[in-house]
Amino acid sequence: MSNITTKKVRVVALIGGLLSDIPPDLKSIGNLVDIVVVDGPEALAKELPNADVLFVWDFRYADVGPLLSSAPNLRWIHVAAVGVNSVLSPELLKSKILLTNSRGVFDGAIAEYVTGLLLAHVKDLQNTFAAQQRSQWNYRTTRRLAGHRAVVVGTGSIGRRIGSTLRKLDIDVTLVGRRAADDLEFGKIRPSTELSTVVKGADFLVLAAPLTHESSAMVGADVLSALGPNGYLVNVGRGPLVVEEDLLAALQSGALGGAALDVFDIEPLPVESPLWTLPNVVVSPHMSGDYLGFEVDLMTLFANNLKRWIAGEPLENLIDQSRGYVVSN
Repeated sequence: MSNITTKKVRVVALIGGLLSDIPPDLKSIGNLVDIVVVDGPEALAKELPNADVLFVWDFRYADVGPLLSSAPNLRWIHVAAVGVNSVLSPELLKSKILLTNSRGVFDGAIAEYVTGLLLAHVKDLQNTFAAQQRSQWNYRTTRRLAGHRAVVVGTGSIGRRIGSTLRKLDIDVTLVGRRAADDLEFGKIRPSTELSTVVKGADFLVLAAPLTHESSAMVGADVLSALGPNGYLVNVGRGPLVVEEDLLAALQSGALGGAALDVFDIEPLPVESPLWTLPNVVVSPHMSGDYLGFEVDLMTLFANNLKRWIAGEPLENLIDQSRGYVVSN
């Protein structure tokens, strides 16, 4: 039995002007849906009352919640990202509206990005590039990735892909999740409450967890101190997973060896932030998961899920709203 039998499904796509037209994957099911593209809050407020489905392109968009009371027909919100913390409002939690994300699209790209950052770190590429700019022949030996130990925080598809990729490079990987568990691939999953203990002796700490009430500020002075002056932090999750003041202090004092940061408390990162100029920091503009053609893959995922919705089949990537992430399909 389909969800909508007497009329087309009305989809409001909030794309913020990033796309110039309705994507081909959505056009291909145009006989089943009525798609309205909006590019801002005023247009969204106008169109949402008649919507069955809302597609949100920008995961940072946090203004949906107050509009839900005027959207009696809305039954499903899809976010073109993995993290849904901005959309997961109190109003949504009180409703019966379903929420899905784009889990699976970014896994490989982020795992490659993290691997590249760690390779750049152990191979000292920053100093190689700097020496090249000075036309300086700066010969030295560098480390290998093999034999190092990494702690990866996040047991979702991204964290697992990172972990499995690093293991193929002979890195010893410990996975950290919300709760302790036995795991067929990684053995024991350690609980996040033990993070400051788990990172002792680790070379790398990689953050790939969603932002929830439990994970917010999970990496503070205690964890950074345990990671130590030879430790390296990579954050491809969300900025608020880390207490930024503690991170700055650790980086500036040498208590932490270095960091590669793709996400921040405030994005774009303010120009006055000391993170821009610290020699032991790599700053990138929240791009670890974005690759040529990722927009098409995001739309394909949504279009396939929309077909399932119309056919009355269970949605994939359904968010457990009490936790803030996909538990299982």
